[in-house]
Order: sequence, then C-alpha cells, then structure tokens
Amino acid sequence: MEKNVGGMDKNIRMGAGAVLLVLGLLVTKSWLLTIIGVVLLATGFLNFCPAYKLIGMNTNK
Repeated sequence: MEKNVGGMDKNIRMGAGAVLLVLGLLVTKSWLLTIIGVVLLATGFLNFCPAYKLIGMNTNK
C-alpha cells in the first residue's frame, strides 16, 4: 500500500475527521457523520486514500 496522502492533506483529513466524529457521536447522534469521520481519520493515519488510487491522484511529495 503506497502512501498517496501528503502532509497538508493529512492534517485537513485528521481535523475534519475529528470534528465529524465528535459531531456524529455527541451532538447530532448521526451514524453517517460518525462513519465519514472514522473514514477520514483512518485515511489520515494510514496516509492512503483508495479514492485517490482509483483516480490516480497523489498529494504525497
């Protein structure tokens, strides 16, 4: 699994994922926001995005 998520992209994913996870679990109790938050956090931690792989995008320098 090659890394295709760069530094700035990773930071944005981690921040947005954390916010969506908190909103989904505590504020709105929305399972959809929670799932999206978990996916963003996972792709940030792994530095790999399957959607980027499909379209041939790479933000990792």
